[in-house]
Amino acid sequence: MTQLDLRHGTQRVFAHLLVSTLVVSVVNFTVWFAVTFWVFLETGSVAATGIIAGIFLVATALTGIPFGGVVDRFGKRAVMQVSAAVSAVVYALCLVLLLLAPEGAFRDPTDPLLWTLVVALMLGVIAGNLRTIALPTLVTLLVPAAVRDRANGLVGTATGVSFLVTSVASGLLVAVDGMRSVLVAALVVLVVSLVHLSRVRIPVVPAPAGPAVPVTVEERGGLDLRGTVRLVAGVPGLPALIVFSCVNNLLGGAFMALMDPYGLSMMSVAAWGLLWGVLSAGVIVGGLLVARIGLGSRPVRTLLLVNAVLWASTMLFPLQASILMLTLGMAVFMLLMPFAEAAEQTVLQRVVPYGRQGRVFGFAQSVEQAASPLTAFLLAPFTELVVVPYMSDGGAGAAAIGSWFGTGTARAIALVFVVCGALGVVLTLAALASRPYRRLSAAYATTPTGSVTPAAEGAATAPDAADRSDTADRSDAADRSDAADRSDAAAGPAGPDTAGGTDVPGAVTGTGTGPDAGRATPPAAPPSPAAVPATPVAVAVATTAVPGPATTVRLPAEPDTAPRR
Repeated sequence: MTQLDLRHGTQRVFAHLLVSTLVVSVVNFTVWFAVTFWVFLETGSVAATGIIAGIFLVATALTGIPFGGVVDRFGKRAVMQVSAAVSAVVYALCLVLLLLAPEGAFRDPTDPLLWTLVVALMLGVIAGNLRTIALPTLVTLLVPAAVRDRANGLVGTATGVSFLVTSVASGLLVAVDGMRSVLVAALVVLVVSLVHLSRVRIPVVPAPAGPAVPVTVEERGGLDLRGTVRLVAGVPGLPALIVFSCVNNLLGGAFMALMDPYGLSMMSVAAWGLLWGVLSAGVIVGGLLVARIGLGSRPVRTLLLVNAVLWASTMLFPLQASILMLTLGMAVFMLLMPFAEAAEQTVLQRVVPYGRQGRVFGFAQSVEQAASPLTAFLLAPFTELVVVPYMSDGGAGAAAIGSWFGTGTARAIALVFVVCGALGVVLTLAALASRPYRRLSAAYATTPTGSVTPAAEGAATAPDAADRSDTADRSDAADRSDAADRSDAAAGPAGPDTAGGTDVPGAVTGTGTGPDAGRATPPAAPPSPAAVPATPVAVAVATTAVPGPATTVRLPAEPDTAPRR
């Protein structure tokens, strides 16, 4: 299978959930954008709008890990319903507060009533992040491995559509009737979403196979931060990927903090807003391209190559004060961003056990998003106090490069962009040459795909309780069966541990030296040809014992050959 088929089987269910998530995301982001506009119009305070952005970024970083635990512990449909219900209740209470407040009550930026309303609204928006974490785990469950990268591309397209619609809807609704019309529209959409979700049934399908991972009774479900960190550390190269994304976001925070002042130095507010509305279409086109052509058999390499192009474009467009260069640079960025995001999701969906994916996606979100507010809060004052004087008349930078680069505030911001872009290129090239990159690529190539079989895709549907594939009963049965099936093989000699653990018998093994270990022999039941290169590299799977009672090791079955339990 090389193309998505969203009309039949489990992929049809995924399509319903994707559309539902898109609509709810539009509502939540519209509330976020609208409250920012509304607070500025009511108070005239620029600092207040910055605080709102900071609240959102910090809350996103802090809630990623606990939200991931919720996604893994409960049924996915139930999680999505709770997310919509919490947002709806919060928005309803905020609407009541807004209607009961006296005239002019929200015009003072220091009024506690204003910030009570703002914080409550942001809590409703943040509740929607449960869906953001649940959606990639549903791609793993409902979409065959061979086309998961394309499904992830559709997720990127949905993100682009939500940005495009949000930027228009939020301004129009605030202009018509302030926050009242925004909250009424949000409540209507959320109620419709809850009704729709009540009619969607997630099919009974086997949990996809994944890499070996130690599991204790206490670690099944729940937050389990230590177990999640241990799992991430046990996948060769995965910690480096998360650190790489974190540093990427750290550098990307420069554009979040400074792009608006840079663009507004060259065009009006109306033109700037229209430009970004057009540029948002690039995310939609990029996501559709991923859905059409996929990411290839080496998504880790695709991720890094795309990042190299992204950083090169952001380094080049600020070299001259040109609206055309700015537009081209941002168009490239928006077009390729879905490729990078889909590549990271595709890798995590393969190398992380399904029962842990919510926690790992949440952990990655928390670590990666923590960098953006740090840069956004620190870089703007640094630029104003240090870089602007450096690039102004009389400054050392103006004297050195001002004759061709330009001087003044806008060119100081441009210099920050150039430096951040250059650092991003260096970081990406270093990652391409690194050992963690090779190890993660090898882990991806040798991990079973966990594809859903055609029989499972046609299985009868049932309420979402059946989606809880990692419940204690199934896990205990699977653990006992796997341990019994492999007890004899486990006593045999193990190969060299190139990843800091012990090779699992029955996995791909080999001999040799160097970071890539030896050349491997293929498994008895080969995965999809697109998933394994001609000469797959041996990868050791970490099996360090986890302290605690009832410790077992969950070993993957070969795809499409394991007996159904």
